[in-house]
Formats: sequence, structure tokens, C-alpha cells
Amino acid sequence: MGTVSQFQDRIRPPARRIENEEEAISTARNLADTFRHQASERDINRILPFAELDALSVSGLTAISVPPEHEGLDVPNALLAEIIAIIAEADASIGETLENHFSVLETLRTQAPEDLKATLFTRVLLGDRFAGATVADGSELAPEGSGYRLSGRMRQAPGILYADWIAADLTLPPGRPVTLYFSRNTEDVQVVDDWDGFGQRTNGSATTIAGAVHVDAGTIAPAPSSAYSTGISLGLLLKAGVGLGIARAAWADLMTAIGDRTVLPSRLGEHAVGIEITAAALERAGRKLDIAQVNPVEAAMADAYFSASAAAITAGETALSAANALFELAGEASTGIGLNLDRHWRNARIHALSLPRDRLLHRAGDHMSR
Repeated sequence: MGTVSQFQDRIRPPARRIENEEEAISTARNLADTFRHQASERDINRILPFAELDALSVSGLTAISVPPEHEGLDVPNALLAEIIAIIAEADASIGETLENHFSVLETLRTQAPEDLKATLFTRVLLGDRFAGATVADGSELAPEGSGYRLSGRMRQAPGILYADWIAADLTLPPGRPVTLYFSRNTEDVQVVDDWDGFGQRTNGSATTIAGAVHVDAGTIAPAPSSAYSTGISLGLLLKAGVGLGIARAAWADLMTAIGDRTVLPSRLGEHAVGIEITAAALERAGRKLDIAQVNPVEAAMADAYFSASAAAITAGETALSAANALFELAGEASTGIGLNLDRHWRNARIHALSLPRDRLLHRAGDHMSR
């Protein structure tokens, strides 16, 4: 008999173990086939995908980045990004939730003390989900017993509504950045469903309010000291995965909506090539990130960060281009309100807002001019 995880009065069975990369990709494709069917309805009516996220957890897919020393599969980063793209093609909001979850796990892997990693990676293997947030200015962190008392709120972040654990970034006096890990399912934590974006409507974005939450000293880890940390780079790579998924979804609907495909072969080819270039950028960035994780010296981490930045920027542009093409090339066949095809543009536009494009370009210029 296994244990169970409790989530908002929902009981999940313990997660399966995915044994190899082939099983991971096939599991993602099978789940995506299921998620795709009602994705448009969930977007139109803002039906939150609790059942779909629970299916992800039970499948074992949320644990595929757990390192082998903690009994995980630790798939290559290019494969992880492709799995995000597969899920995001079916439902971009679910893809973004996974983007946040896996980014938190990478920071946990690189920054947390061994006891904390052992505890939390065990929870991941059981199917628990994580989301990262940033503590807002004006919040209070005061010493209390063996740790601290956190009171205040966190900035809105995707995936919070579906998370079992929250990784909160803040700065301890006298200016020490740290990450606090605490359970989202305690009476002192309130999650407010206040997301009203016109895209990514069911991505679980919410504001977390901490009412005197006790945070044990053992659940506090230093924040990454490098601007090129693998956690940041993985976040960019997985953001690119969501963008690629949105682009593929728009392309698939374009192929359904368009009439005579022989009339616009060059225009169609332009977008097909753009999607393939984006997929190649993700694969290249994933390989560089693999190297940086194994050999985390500054040069390797900066190289991975640059490639992940390029992939994220490229994917965002490709997603918007593919979403626009759906209307430009399919014409009136794509404009029916009931088709809800505009969700691809809305998802691409909202998802792009969280990408610090100008800062990434500035750092890219610095990197290439060395």
C-alpha cells in the first residue's frame, strides 16, 4: 500500500514511476491527447484543470527531473523541454504550470541542503507539485523558535493554485537572498484566485497570502548566486517549450482551417521552417544546459544561459507569428467565435509578457562580444 497526497480536499493515489526516456515521451503524448479535447472549453469558461494536473502527477511525469541520487530519472533538458512543448500544444496553461514546477526543482537541486532535498524530492516522487513565487515588499519575516515567522503576501505567480509546495524568494537581513520552502496546504496559507488575464486563463496564477506561517530554518536555502544559474536557464528553456507548444497548436489549427494548401505554399513553408528552427534552438540549449549542470563553472553556465535566452526569444516570436498566420492565411474560416482559435494568440501574447526580453538581449550582446 502506498501513501496518498492531500490537495484541496482532493485525494490522489501515489504517482507511478517512469522508468526511461521513451516512457516519459509516450506518457506526455498520451496525456496531451486527453488534455487537448476540452482545452478550448476550459479556456472559454475558465474551468481550472485540477483533474488534468492530478493526472500529470499520478502519471509520474512531474517527477522526471528528480536526480538519480534521489531515485529519479533525471531526463536530459532537451527532452524535458520537448515534453513541456507536447503538453503546452494540448493546453498552454498546463504547460506553463509544469514550466514553473520544473524550474523550482532545479533550484532545489542546486541550492538546497541535502536533508531538505531528500525530503522534498521524496514528495515529488509521490506526485507533489511545486510552484515558485516572490515575496512582495512590505512582508515580514521575523525570528521564531527554530526558524522564522512569515507574514505578508507573494506576487502573483503561475501554478500556485495547483501547488502542494511553494518556493518563495525573498531577502533576509542584511541583504541575503534565500528561498523558503513551505507547504501550501496549511491553514496559515491563503491562495487567492485573482488572475484575470485574457490569455493563459487557467494557468493557476494566484496571489499567496501568508498569515504568520512558521518556516523552519532547515527549509531555507540560499538563492542562486550567479546571474547565469542553471535554475534561471532551465526556466528560460522551459518557457521556450511552452512557446513552441503554442506555435504547434496554432499550426495544427491552421492546417485544419485552411482550404487549398497549394495556393500559399511559400507562406506555409515560412511558418513551418520557423517552428523547426525553434525546435532546433531548444535542443541546442538543452545540450548546453546538460553540460552546465555537470560542470557548473561560470563559462559553461553563461553559455547555457545565452542559448536558453535565444531559444526563449525565438519561441515567443514563433508562437506569435504562427498565431497571426492562423488568421492571415485561413481567413474567415478561422474567425468563428465558437472555434476559439484566438486563444493561441492570447496565450502567446500573455506568456511573452513574463520574458525580460530587453535584459536578455543586453546580456546576449555582452556574451557574444567577449
